[in-house]
Amino acid sequence: MIKHIILWNFQDGKGSEEDKLKIKNGLEGLKGKIPGIIEIEVITNPVAGSNADIMLNSTFESIEALNNYQVHEEHVKIATIVRSITCNRMCMDYEI
Repeated sequence: MIKHIILWNFQDGKGSEEDKLKIKNGLEGLKGKIPGIIEIEVITNPVAGSNADIMLNSTFESIEALNNYQVHEEHVKIATIVRSITCNRMCMDYEI
């Protein structure tokens, strides 16, 4: 299995509750639409002092499943929205 963790900051003037829900609902809604997703969760409420504003914590069946997710039409749609709201993307993938 593969863990896929992404951290972002919001662009200046972004990060409203509506922006957070758009990202959360969009990404979490991919489970069941894209094969190979075991778990997908978006955290929108970091504690004070955190360096990131929003986090994706997801688990995939395999590296192939993650690769397919990244180019899947449904993911590309929400990723376009995420990029329009966020900046400073950091990603870490690792095997579990």
